[in-house]
Amino acid sequence: MRIGVFGGTFDPIHLGHLVLAEQCREQCRLDEVWFVPAALPPHKLDAVISSAKTRMEMIEFAISGHVQFKVCPIELDREGPSYTVTTLEQLQAEDSTRELFLLVGADSIRDLPTWRQPQRILELATVVAVNRGRDSLSDAATREQLNQNFGLGAAGRLEFVEMPAIDISASDIRRRASAGRSLRYLVPRAVEMYIREFGIYCADNSTAG
Repeated sequence: MRIGVFGGTFDPIHLGHLVLAEQCREQCRLDEVWFVPAALPPHKLDAVISSAKTRMEMIEFAISGHVQFKVCPIELDREGPSYTVTTLEQLQAEDSTRELFLLVGADSIRDLPTWRQPQRILELATVVAVNRGRDSLSDAATREQLNQNFGLGAAGRLEFVEMPAIDISASDIRRRASAGRSLRYLVPRAVEMYIREFGIYCADNSTAG
């Protein structure tokens, strides 16, 4: 089974995340895309994020009805920082027949050499670099950069996906929600109603991030 592994804080999940996942599913011929919410992102160790329960429920609302989208709590069930390499190793150990595809944005692919055990990541999964319209991503230049860092074998573990430019950020959504502004067409309707009903990003809500 070809599985797309899409990690992130998802605080909250928004339409940009969903379009990225669907474009990767289609263009890479994935059987499923698994959304993997991070418990403790290594690059956000000092950040305050919403509870695992809140973020999980928002993802479940967002992907409801798409049979090829799943939520995977593997990082929420594990203590310590949510390192991608550990997640991939665990998923592979659970079922060695899985073919893993790590979905990342163009901005993140440039940072891959700074991640924990990047060479091991490339051994465990095909990295899918997503050009989100506004990003300048050159297939040849990116492959050359990876080859310089990891050797020629890295080139075969990299695919490229194009998606429409959707300039939505979770931080902007949190600010809008805190200010009582509209979230319509930025997040799925069910997620919008969830945020409003429970005041997820209100200043006096302890689960806000």
